[in-house]
Amino acid sequence: MRLLILGTGGMANSHALAFAKIEGVELVAAVDVDPSRARAFAEMHGIDRVFTSLEDAIAWGEFDAATNVTPDKAHHPTTLALIAAGKHVLCEKPLAENYEKAAEMAAAAERAGVVNMVNLTYRNVAPLQRARELVLAGEIGGVRHLEASYLQSWLVSKAWGDWASESKWLWRLSTKHGSNGVLGDVGIHILDFAGYGAGSAVERVFARLKAFDKAPDNRIGEYDLDANDSFAMTAEFENGAMGVIHASRWATGHLNELRLRLHGDKGALEVIHTPDGSRLKACLGPDVEKAIWRELDAGTVPTNYQRFAAAVAERQAVDPDFRHAANLQKVLDVAIETEKERRELDVEDTPSVEEQRAVG
Repeated sequence: MRLLILGTGGMANSHALAFAKIEGVELVAAVDVDPSRARAFAEMHGIDRVFTSLEDAIAWGEFDAATNVTPDKAHHPTTLALIAAGKHVLCEKPLAENYEKAAEMAAAAERAGVVNMVNLTYRNVAPLQRARELVLAGEIGGVRHLEASYLQSWLVSKAWGDWASESKWLWRLSTKHGSNGVLGDVGIHILDFAGYGAGSAVERVFARLKAFDKAPDNRIGEYDLDANDSFAMTAEFENGAMGVIHASRWATGHLNELRLRLHGDKGALEVIHTPDGSRLKACLGPDVEKAIWRELDAGTVPTNYQRFAAAVAERQAVDPDFRHAANLQKVLDVAIETEKERRELDVEDTPSVEEQRAVG
């Protein structure tokens, strides 16, 4: 697979390093509107060709697939251009800023027949995949209740860098720069984490969003710091489970922690993922009576990068695909509407933004 890397910011380095380790993958080009950044990236990763526009790269055309690591608001136009050129695409999350754009991307990829995948990176967590297997096998019975959290502290700690002076963080705090805040940035991760682990999708949702004061007039340079920093959500799932899901960038003491607790009528599971590693704990069988928890070995699983490369080589569909990401985006869009309307909404019965405009 000849791979083009679109966008050469911080996350692109992770993509380049991961793909470079996969046999049969060749990094053939890098694209970025910033020429100096693109050249430095290409030199670092041994990439021969550099482009400052996607149009020029597509005109050249000597690549099979692209990994799209551009800012959120650029995902839609750039991915559609790649699909139109017949290229397979791995796109960073979220797929787009709203459901309409994400659904358009999914439909375009399906019509073109190209391999399409969204990089929901925590699918790489082996304990999550093992937990899902146990749930689907009925080991914890019917899922009744779940708790899911995604906790980060980069607005508190400088372990990630100084967010107040670095554009790579500031755009995430500004809606006019294409950010839907913590809900859009990591909300899609924890929704996928919860739904994948529980083996079910969200049916109804009710959310509260909060942006805290962070600077005088909540503005730094060109950035209005108005995107939400924390959210709390209750959700009902298609399998009947009730869930509590929350995330924050103000989670002091947690650099990057995802946690999922699944409670069934026969047992329970807990998945914990941090930068130090991942764990799966279970309370099953006779242990339920005395609430005894035991750690389970989840083994190892292929990364998203490996699975995408294999799917391109075999011309086969791969999960999580664009359609799945679009459906997750719809839940996020509905969550924003519940904040505005202050009431719970059904995901399927809620009209899209475009439908609401047509009625209005």
